[in-house]
Amino acid sequence: MGKHQRDRNQSGQAQQLVTQEAERYSSFRLEMNAEVRELVEGGGAIRGVRYETPDGTREARAALTVAADGRDSLVRQQAGLRVVGTAPPIDVLWFRLSRRKGDPEEPTGYIGGSRFVVLINRGDYWQVGYVLPKGADQGVRAAGLESFRRSVGEAVPEDADRTDEIQDWDQVKLLSVQVNRLRRWYRPGLLCLGDAAHAMSPVGGVGINLAIQDAVAAANALAEPLRAGRAELRHLRAVQLRRELPIRILQGLQSLAHRRIVAPAVGGGGIPSPPLPVRALLGLRIVRNLPARIIGFGIWPVHVRP
Repeated sequence: MGKHQRDRNQSGQAQQLVTQEAERYSSFRLEMNAEVRELVEGGGAIRGVRYETPDGTREARAALTVAADGRDSLVRQQAGLRVVGTAPPIDVLWFRLSRRKGDPEEPTGYIGGSRFVVLINRGDYWQVGYVLPKGADQGVRAAGLESFRRSVGEAVPEDADRTDEIQDWDQVKLLSVQVNRLRRWYRPGLLCLGDAAHAMSPVGGVGINLAIQDAVAAANALAEPLRAGRAELRHLRAVQLRRELPIRILQGLQSLAHRRIVAPAVGGGGIPSPPLPVRALLGLRIVRNLPARIIGFGIWPVHVRP
């Protein structure tokens, strides 16, 4: 079975799992091949969305519309929600390499030769991020796929024999790095979650974890109000208040990593050595394990409320 087919199968299995679980609820309906075009407004609140399907335009009305449409969210744009933040001077090429028996479990980074490469454990494959100076993507692609595979192999020698798994550029996705957040995540009838509320850098691979934590916090805050048929601004505000502090802290740490580590590494300037007290702290096991714990559980963990 080819790699593309395996990826499609894994994605389909995950979608099927979520769909089957959701179908237990009589109010659930899944619309496939549908694209949101605009918000439905009335009485000063968001009342739902209009969306396109192969059969034409349709409308979905809801007591609460949740925007989870990513860092380039159309919904938050149409809602007029203000974005604040920074644009780091880097981009990332995302692709996958297989994991093998004996590979490390923890995320791994490689720095050297004006290259910065990160590998994130996704179970049976590595999610690989190849960091570039902002705007350098076209030059890398113009040099050819073989040159790119060779560069990856030189950066990560122990995985060099896997780079032939990159068969075409369709497997390599450009992520234009953003670190930003909404000043306010909500409007009457609308709540933004995940990257739609706070676009994270790929540093640490925390984006999906944070989106799930947002969803849990939203479920805890909104289950009872929605059961009662109303989700007021105070309920939506409670979700942002619960999640905003850890988001701000992590974005601050990511911005620091961009300035002090990533940008110098890909710019060829070299990474400055940390002061002696910092090196001493990094020698402590509890400090070395802290990043993995933050990535896995977050700054302020959330749990589903009974």
